[in-house]
Amino acid sequence: MITASVAQSSADVAVERSVIHAGEYLNKLTGEQIEYECKRRLEAGCKEIVVNFAGTEIINSIVISILLGVIDIASNNNAKVLFSDVNED
Repeated sequence: MITASVAQSSADVAVERSVIHAGEYLNKLTGEQIEYECKRRLEAGCKEIVVNFAGTEIINSIVISILLGVIDIASNNNAKVLFSDVNED
């Protein structure tokens, strides 16, 4: 677990699917922490990463760029990145 506000694992790193729970506000620092967790899990062989935004209110624009990088890294590793519980408001 990184921090309570950024990423909490609901799955073991070495499994096919891993869930990362994003925090309430995502800025450059928290985005980089999510990126680190995603990379770590991909390196461990995870083939599907779910980033859960259920508790997220605000996503800073730089985090969008970081998430695009995560998608690219996952694609290069034949893995998927899914976003769940995104607030449409």
